[in-house]
Amino acid sequence: MFTDTHCHIYKEYYNDISETLNNAQKCGITRFINNGSDTKSNQEVLKLIDTYQNMYGALGIHPESADTYKESDLTFIKDNLNHPKVIAIGEIGLDYHYTKENKEAQINLFETQLKLAETYNLPVIIHSREATEDTINSLKKYKVTGVIHSFSGSFETAQIYLKMGFSLGINGVITFKSSKLKEVIKNIPLENIILETDSPYLTPEPYRGTPNEPARILEIAKFIANLKNIDLETLSNITNKNIKRIFDI
Repeated sequence: MFTDTHCHIYKEYYNDISETLNNAQKCGITRFINNGSDTKSNQEVLKLIDTYQNMYGALGIHPESADTYKESDLTFIKDNLNHPKVIAIGEIGLDYHYTKENKEAQINLFETQLKLAETYNLPVIIHSREATEDTINSLKKYKVTGVIHSFSGSFETAQIYLKMGFSLGINGVITFKSSKLKEVIKNIPLENIILETDSPYLTPEPYRGTPNEPARILEIAKFIANLKNIDLETLSNITNKNIKRIFDI
């Protein structure tokens, strides 16, 4: 029994959401945390968590919207944080992969949402791409914990996040032949990781090249269980305890 702790299940990506979730449940993935990234997706997340009993939601504005979001987008998030199935603020963070020219705008948006999480005592789901130093500096300013989504950094970076009280979200990247993440995770206690797909992105081997879906958690789980020399039941038990520690789920 596994949980996909980070997916983007929107109509934009999936023609039949019910079928997608049913496929996952057949593989033992019984819960889903659907992450918003802008007001349109946040609105859809709210509708879907009301529709599906085993789906929970995170609301946030992704750094790619740092130049286009409006104050009303933040107000929408704030107005819906009392929903009983909204369990985190995310996906939020910093992304300098395509441009660093709007660093200040990204940081302002990120820290505004971190402050919101601190105020409402909610965990955060953090996107950090080629922005590790600034991400850590921003996180240190607020009393927040949560998940470093799609972690793919060094062991040293992992240790910094773990000491700050964050868990690491591990997805299909760990299965890539070129990934160095497997060597890092070998040395990270299972109590510090949770599993995610980032669907429809980052499809694990052997399905790489096709759209990702929550059912692929099973492939990620098998890979990590083999890496750690444990069985799937043990991995399931530990990661589910980790999820309960992080989220009100």
